[in-house]
Amino acid sequence: MKVQRELDLRAYIRDVPDFPQAGVLFRDITPLLSDPRAFSYAVDALTSPFLNGGLDAVVGIESRGFLFGAPLAYRLHLPFVPVRKSGKLPSRLMSIEYALEYGTSQLDIHADGLQPGQRVAIVDDVLATGGTARAAAELVERLEGKVVAMLFLVELGFLNGRARLAGYDIHSLVEY
Repeated sequence: MKVQRELDLRAYIRDVPDFPQAGVLFRDITPLLSDPRAFSYAVDALTSPFLNGGLDAVVGIESRGFLFGAPLAYRLHLPFVPVRKSGKLPSRLMSIEYALEYGTSQLDIHADGLQPGQRVAIVDDVLATGGTARAAAELVERLEGKVVAMLFLVELGFLNGRARLAGYDIHSLVEY
């Protein structure tokens, strides 16, 4: 698989002021998702570092991490392992509670979702503060998996999420 000619993905990300609350500038990726060329380019760009191996599974964070993680796993012929919000997975779980700006949340992974030693990439749409990605990494590590990389479509650099993920290899396609 070859990554297409350079494409400016920013042209496919819409700014929505005051969403979900006043003062927030939301980066809406739905225009990118609705454009087959831009979506394919993004998936190819996230996939390309691993075309020659290095991964045993792809872990996608609910929900928009599924949009990029599942096609990445498909293209690499690897298992896709979902990390979901509380109450969404039906089998025996490994769970972690983590801090949000206003309260806490919980992420779950199936306890048999990974085998010890498996090398994984964690995929999500946006790296903001890094809390969700950090929690997903802790779940992977509790299952004795190894986080090889964290992949994001968009990174909101001003929120310093990268600092919270120090020690992990982080790839993002667009930074604001």
